[in-house]
Amino acid sequence: MWVGVKRPGLTTRLAICSGEAKNNAYCIILLSYHLHPIESKVPLKSTDKATLHHVVIVGGGAGGLELATKLGDSLGRKGKAIITLVDQSKTHVWKPLLHEIAAGSMNPERHELVYLAQAHWHHFHFRLGKMDSLDRDKKTISISPYFDEDGFEVIPRRTIHYDTLIIAVGSTTNDFGIKGASEFSIALDTQDQAERFHRRLHNALVRAQTQTQTLQAGQLEVAIVGAGATGVELAAELHNTTRELAAYGLDKINADRDIKISLVEASDRVLPALPVKLSHSVELELSKLNVHLYSGERVTEVSQDGIHTHSGKFIPSALVVWAAGIKAPDFLREIGGLETNHINQLVVHRSLQTTRDSNVFAFGDCAACPRAEGVGQENVPPRAQAAHQQASMLVKTVKSRVAGKKNLPVYAYVDYGSLVNLGKYTTVGNLMGSLSGGSLFIEGLIARLMYKSLYKMHLMALHGFWSMALQTLARMINRRTEAHVKLH
Repeated sequence: MWVGVKRPGLTTRLAICSGEAKNNAYCIILLSYHLHPIESKVPLKSTDKATLHHVVIVGGGAGGLELATKLGDSLGRKGKAIITLVDQSKTHVWKPLLHEIAAGSMNPERHELVYLAQAHWHHFHFRLGKMDSLDRDKKTISISPYFDEDGFEVIPRRTIHYDTLIIAVGSTTNDFGIKGASEFSIALDTQDQAERFHRRLHNALVRAQTQTQTLQAGQLEVAIVGAGATGVELAAELHNTTRELAAYGLDKINADRDIKISLVEASDRVLPALPVKLSHSVELELSKLNVHLYSGERVTEVSQDGIHTHSGKFIPSALVVWAAGIKAPDFLREIGGLETNHINQLVVHRSLQTTRDSNVFAFGDCAACPRAEGVGQENVPPRAQAAHQQASMLVKTVKSRVAGKKNLPVYAYVDYGSLVNLGKYTTVGNLMGSLSGGSLFIEGLIARLMYKSLYKMHLMALHGFWSMALQTLARMINRRTEAHVKLH
């Protein structure tokens, strides 16, 4: 049976097949994309392009990609502005999913989005590379050369002119200069890092299965530094996937006896930035999973054999994940003379304009935006919901600038609460707002459905409702015919 789904610039056929498919199960395959040129149906003349307002967005994370997509669908499609997205990766994966990729419970190939395809379908341009300098006088950014895995230059250095520059490069893990942290631990900032950790985990299990000598201390122990959302979610996910991996022929490994997971947190409880009740609930669930929690322990050194803490403890571990603290990328430190804070975030007004240049905006984790105007005010927390809200506001801002309007909207952060997903075991969270009359603690199925809906909302922002629904249906059916853990 063939079902045709059409939209401007794209024809998708949905094939539903059975019988001869693998394991005689049903499968869904999205096929036959009919593509049109990136530009609008009436090509713009070169003179038109020269006079159009050029919006350059640096960073294709959740906020940057949503912004580029919405601006492309409106201003780009109508030929009112040129929208360009710059990112150093070829594909996009929603960052809150990286811990699942690291644990092996998610195959990234099923969830990654190709920037070139998204740009083609949504009327914006994509440029592969990393921004490394800014000339505010000439209104240009410089993109460093792009090299392949063999070290050969594929794309030379380029310069891109802008009328409006929006920086949305997110954040990276902050190891605070701890000795050995950068050398002997892995952060989960990118898809490549998550996949690298999974390979090391898989290799460690296979090595333990085939070796003749007894297991060494820490050989199958994963130590996670930082018990924030990433740390606790990874710990729970690893508890499940390591046992599933061991069940696939690794009969010499007793998961409950041989595989250990440790969380090391400098604060006196897990999830220190979230409400105490939520923190205690997560601690209880982790204890049920036999996750070893070292609270109040500050890491002083990471070595090849494990972790040293300030109290003199040594935690043996061959696999160390650093998930403590964040900072904006180092290249932002006073780039182009813009004001930054101690963790490299660009200081912005509530309009999200940088303090020293009204043509340069920044949002998301790389921006220090005050909740209210004034000196010494608390900044907007670096959360995905803040980046999503700011991206939505910037759509209005850019449209106003293109139309020549002077008054720009200002951002007001709305905290809808937090959700922490502990894999198949449980999900907990707290909701904020007038509906709950303050803070409402939730857990179990309702919390899990709300957590899942966050990713679906991101997919809808990028692809629309029907595409999101078809992708969800396809994954549900395919999941019945494949292993629930990545085996390589």
